[in-house]
Amino acid sequence: MTEQTLKELLDELVKSPKERECLEFKLNFHSAEEIGACISALSNAVCIQNQENGYLVFGVEDATHKIVGTTFRAKTHKKGNEELENWLAQRLNPRIDFTIYEFDYKEDKHISLFIIPATQNRPVTFLHQAYIRVGSITRKLSDFEEKERKIWNTGDYQLENDIAKLGLSASDIVRLLSAETYFELLEIPYPSNQEGVINKFLSEQLIVKQAKDYAITKLGAILFAKNLNDFDGLSRKSVRVIVYKGKGKIETIREQIFTKGYCVGFDNMLEWINGQLPANEVIGKSRRIDQRAYPEISIRELVANAIIHQDFEKKGFPMVEIFSDRVAISNSGQPLIVPERFIDEYVSRNEKMADLMRRLHFCEEKGSGVDKVIANNEVYHLPPINILVDDLRTTVTIYSYQKLSEMSRKEKISACYQHCCLQYMLNEKMTNQTLRERFEVEERNAAIVSRVIKDALLEKVIKIDDPDSKSRKFVKYIPFWG
Repeated sequence: MTEQTLKELLDELVKSPKERECLEFKLNFHSAEEIGACISALSNAVCIQNQENGYLVFGVEDATHKIVGTTFRAKTHKKGNEELENWLAQRLNPRIDFTIYEFDYKEDKHISLFIIPATQNRPVTFLHQAYIRVGSITRKLSDFEEKERKIWNTGDYQLENDIAKLGLSASDIVRLLSAETYFELLEIPYPSNQEGVINKFLSEQLIVKQAKDYAITKLGAILFAKNLNDFDGLSRKSVRVIVYKGKGKIETIREQIFTKGYCVGFDNMLEWINGQLPANEVIGKSRRIDQRAYPEISIRELVANAIIHQDFEKKGFPMVEIFSDRVAISNSGQPLIVPERFIDEYVSRNEKMADLMRRLHFCEEKGSGVDKVIANNEVYHLPPINILVDDLRTTVTIYSYQKLSEMSRKEKISACYQHCCLQYMLNEKMTNQTLRERFEVEERNAAIVSRVIKDALLEKVIKIDDPDSKSRKFVKYIPFWG
């Protein structure tokens, strides 16, 4: 923006009779934390108000809207040794692309202006807390459930409302979709006639009735297609599995694309994936047996989650990449909740699809998938899962066995946090002893685990359950959100 454009924008903003949900005036700087909360609140508020941007202006009296200037220079201000702008961006999730402008409205009236875009599909949090503007006041979003629900529902795309194939007869429906799979998985009798199949598919929104014929919805095709290549555009949503030699992507051993609908081909796909995974030889009481290097239930849950939570409006497909030391399972799009809360929160981008796949027993009940993965990881004493979110994809990686001494500091902290979350979900509390058991550390080496807990406390991913307790020996810990 030019300086003249910025001045004209400010003239328009101060015409507002009072501060409102999308606009906040401040005279001078108070704290970096206050600005972070304001950015979260304004981004969430403009999303609900269906506005493009919110504005945080320094140099204007909030009561009179008089332009008086400010001593605050947001672009050059530092938090510790870090530039304020970068410090704020690192602590916002998702990292919305806010912009800071510095200009002189008049010679002695400097203005610092933040332009903050509306969030999409999920609330913006600052330091793990989401905020909202209510009138001219910044409040915690968690106190306003209806407002939070509106943010989750913005831009909500539904597979059952989109058509995959038009102009079909009843016989075309049973030719293209595996009705047998649907009734077998639900464990209900197959109808005695074609009309019974059609009526059931209509009730599930797998198909819709048109004037003289039927259409298959994308929900019906993506779950029950005998071949996704029969549906324009949906073949690119087939699950792809790639097996690499070693730890990198230089050499591919084999690749398989599964073109059946997810429900039709899921079990065969999982059987193929598990067949590619390495096994460890375990000596039992009477014989040697092969045990998978990764818990099968963990692989199943992660693959199911990748399918269910993918963004069908984005390019890309669910993918499983198998390396010698890890398995990376990814899907297109960003999650609707922050990765730190995967274990205790559940929001599905494709709720109808998720509900149907749960009823068909492909995944666990709401919110119990990731905790199953972490629990089984701990049984196998594997490193923590890693969740990576970028602009295009969400990737969850599960790693092969490592000793505690082989883990990085970051991995140790992540394992501590995930264990603390799991304990909390089981209505228990993490202690030094429970974490020692998770890491296979003997009691005489408790100091090693104490250092991990100390690092996790410094990173503020866990906190002491009862900070007023005088006992240091029996301290209990809960997640930061507990």
